[in-house]
Amino acid sequence: MASRPSTGHQASFALEPDVLPADAPLAARMRPRTLDEFVGQEAAVGPKSLLRGAIEARRLPSVILWGPPGCGKTTLARILARHVDATFVAISAVSSGVADLRKVVAEAKERRAVGLRTVLFVDEIHRFNKAQQDVILPYVEDGTFVLIGATTENPSFEVVAPLLSRVRVIRLGGHTDESVGRIVDAAVADDERGLGSLALKLPEDARRLIVDGAAGDARSALTALDIAGQRAAARDGVVSVEDVQQALQDRRPYHDRTGDFHYDTVSAFIKSLRGSDPDASLYWLARMIEAGEDPLFIVRRMVILAAEDVGLADPEALRVAVSCQQAVHFIGMPEGFLPMAECCLYLALAPKSNTALTSYISALQDAKETAHLPVPMHLRNAPTSLMRQLGHGAGYRYAHDEERHVARGEVYLPEELVGRQYYVPGTLGREGELVARLHERTSEDLPGGHAD
Repeated sequence: MASRPSTGHQASFALEPDVLPADAPLAARMRPRTLDEFVGQEAAVGPKSLLRGAIEARRLPSVILWGPPGCGKTTLARILARHVDATFVAISAVSSGVADLRKVVAEAKERRAVGLRTVLFVDEIHRFNKAQQDVILPYVEDGTFVLIGATTENPSFEVVAPLLSRVRVIRLGGHTDESVGRIVDAAVADDERGLGSLALKLPEDARRLIVDGAAGDARSALTALDIAGQRAAARDGVVSVEDVQQALQDRRPYHDRTGDFHYDTVSAFIKSLRGSDPDASLYWLARMIEAGEDPLFIVRRMVILAAEDVGLADPEALRVAVSCQQAVHFIGMPEGFLPMAECCLYLALAPKSNTALTSYISALQDAKETAHLPVPMHLRNAPTSLMRQLGHGAGYRYAHDEERHVARGEVYLPEELVGRQYYVPGTLGREGELVARLHERTSEDLPGGHAD
């Protein structure tokens, strides 16, 4: 446990020492120690940010750091504790229970009694249940400790409202390629904590592969560099593309199957299909498949889109989507990507109409408000002689007995709703042709016709 002097007292830190042993993982050795060393996340820690202003005033608020793996949540929490001379206590929401929390609270109270501050860092805070969150709530409120939570999940759904109202949520993005490249270069050159003593050479093609393979995860980049660098050092000191490929192995891109990233990715896929962009649609489809998304989940979304967004403009789209579901269920993966890609392209290129959705929503409103209205007598079922004597079915016009099988002008709505139009036809694709049937039924120029 390292310590750091402060004005008026000595505050201890549950942090790594400034220099870790040479056999420690490179990502741990290169962990930034100050905000000046912290690369990226300008919006979160830049000159005009909340956190920068808070630590300059030495009044750190309780915060939740929300971002993808490897974006620096834990590192930033440690740096913040250093800058305000607070004791840093780290626990994991996965392995810590209520008893652990009560112990942390008791120790924080003891420090506070002698003028020392505590930063409680809760990793994966979204794993805390309501009882655990309720334990720490009053102590966040009264300042017994400063809470810094870290999560990859949306705090709006995972953190109870009373606790969420007492913290500030800081959104951290994945590292850019530029910031990952800077981190890699620093590790190659650093003689004290990095790989500088190995005198490695990192050609641009190998460097590019590390940056691309990391996909915004600095920890992943440094882990790959560490492995590739050790391989190169045992040879000629030149890191090759093959070294990097071996280090990266088959690393899949980050993708959760229940959280925001999952829903954001499928949202991008659906919006690309709706927007008739086949290239973007294929890209997001490939992203989801490569990340291990449930293929039947993807296909279900395409079936919904076929009905919601293609609709009557191309009724064949729904059949294609349902056939895709059957094919993927039948052949499985990895070959299932073929019918999925075919369906994806068909839906992206199909003419679009959302009249099935808009028409139903319009009708639904009236259906809710007028559920008390009786079914018109001529539309009622009349299976018995008594019901026929009561007038059920009287005056009903059988459409197949009339010209072109259309009962022109027949009224099918309750009397109070006659004249309502829920379906506003689209004009693209097949729907433009189908509208002719609607005009036939409402025409006043043909025998038997009258306006409804």
